[in-house]
Amino acid sequence: MARVESVLAGIVAVVAACGDATGEGGAPPLNLLLLAGDIGGAGNVDGTGAAARFNQPSGVAVDSAGNVYVADYLNSTIRKVTPTGLVTTLAGTAGMVGSADGPGAAARFSQPAGVAVDSVGNVYVADQSNHTIRKVTAAGVVTTLAGTAGVVGSVDGPGAAARFYYPTSVAVDSSDNVYVADQSNSTIRKVSVTGTVMTLAGSAGRYGSADGTGAAASFNLPGGVAVDGAGNVYVADSINNTVRKVTAAGVVTTLAGAAGTAGSADGKGAAARFNQPAGVAVDRAGNIYVADQGNATVRKATADGVVTTLAGAAGVPGSVDGTGAAARFHFPAGVAVDSAGNAYVADPFNETLRKITPAGVVTTLAGTPGMSGSADGTGPAARFSGPAGVAVDSTGNVYVADQLNGTLRKVTAAGVVTTLAGTAGTTGSADGAGPAARFNVPSGVAVDGAGNVYVDDRRHDSFGTTLRTLRKVTAAGVVTTLAGDLRPIERSDAPTGVAVDSAGNVYVTAEELLLKVNARGVVTLLVGSPGMPGSADGTGSAAGFGNLIDAAVDRAGNVYVADQDNHTLRKVTPAGV
Repeated sequence: MARVESVLAGIVAVVAACGDATGEGGAPPLNLLLLAGDIGGAGNVDGTGAAARFNQPSGVAVDSAGNVYVADYLNSTIRKVTPTGLVTTLAGTAGMVGSADGPGAAARFSQPAGVAVDSVGNVYVADQSNHTIRKVTAAGVVTTLAGTAGVVGSVDGPGAAARFYYPTSVAVDSSDNVYVADQSNSTIRKVSVTGTVMTLAGSAGRYGSADGTGAAASFNLPGGVAVDGAGNVYVADSINNTVRKVTAAGVVTTLAGAAGTAGSADGKGAAARFNQPAGVAVDRAGNIYVADQGNATVRKATADGVVTTLAGAAGVPGSVDGTGAAARFHFPAGVAVDSAGNAYVADPFNETLRKITPAGVVTTLAGTPGMSGSADGTGPAARFSGPAGVAVDSTGNVYVADQLNGTLRKVTAAGVVTTLAGTAGTTGSADGAGPAARFNVPSGVAVDGAGNVYVDDRRHDSFGTTLRTLRKVTAAGVVTTLAGDLRPIERSDAPTGVAVDSAGNVYVTAEELLLKVNARGVVTLLVGSPGMPGSADGTGSAAGFGNLIDAAVDRAGNVYVADQDNHTLRKVTPAGV
């Protein structure tokens, strides 16, 4: 599953940084809490129907009794939903990420993405960030079936000797063999009842769209798998925008869609079009259901590849119950189908579980769809719109760059939300006190020991160039511009980071550069070379970075930066090494 979620990532950053406003390590084990706002309906609450809360539900599976099992991705738990919509947590503890076998709440997962259920109620889990396949009994007892937590690769073999690389989806056949979409290896793997792993189709690390047998076939980041009664495996080949079929002997054909051609067209075989299909399920009649994520629709394909749109409208995301094209989804991910032909859909960005009847009637089975806006208040009464950066001070107040509202918000430890500076819906670049100030696109935030908040903002010059600015907001909400023209922005969608040290120096990430702004607003280039991205250790301009998206600083003045394009965490000393 694709993973933006600036809201959720921001909340994780707040919790992980609690007790250390400078962003140092040593945080307690992660407890993910919904502090304020009904942010996308996200959370972790057991209950019935709309009272329940999920946090980006991903994979779904349904048993013969109509119970639905959900991989609650960002809660790192496995949830169970009865036919009446009663949600309970079967295994794992919300926000407690790890890899531990054991019963119920004692078990640990790390971003589980896919689930499948066998005939006796055992649930199989693609524990994505642990790179393992887990098994959960009907009583909630968790064991590791194959792979070793935290060790990536592509190795066939028994149990812990096997290796996976971000397994994303699982399916189970009538003999309890488990099939795995091993996404980053771009292969389809098979795990026997005893945990022995073999590669059914594809070749690790070789991306493509070739039909063929076994290793001669190729996939491109497959996102979902399902298996029918005859042992045929159906694959949502996400980046190829196709649905593939793999026989029990490993013979791969393309059932529907055209490799490399995204779109939304009903039709047969290569005439059909998908847009990053994510999840698949197959019913007893051999019909295949597809969560067509990029189109925000759920599609249905017959066994001979005739594709129709079951529910949703292509390219129109939302959260609306209704029939067929009148319904709306928001990047649907996992799909499962019961014996009566009802389809269940994990709608992650709506934080809900949806149900579709064979006639295409869509209802919300559990969870509450997102509510955005700009409202001060306590807890769920508050509203944000695209919150991005977060920082926490020594007394537990949280500061939020409410990006789409163009404001800086403050949230007390008790969850009381106020607007510290800016006016919702009125953008600009004006200094002033409280609502008289204006922000354009506030992004990264940091707070110093005196309670001053530093905000990474943007402005446009007379030539239309977008420039980075650094704003300073006092504890009373008075806004000034500390540094007005940090650097022109080339990548307008690039995330930004800001950190402040104990001396009041502010560090700002700027694509391939790390800038330093002192308390007087003087800007210097600490490391990196303008217009010269790369990946080189060294001092000052001799160092090379890809795209720096966030920064933190420790008490000794060392700066830690997330180098997104290089997939590395870098350390910069105060001397710029």
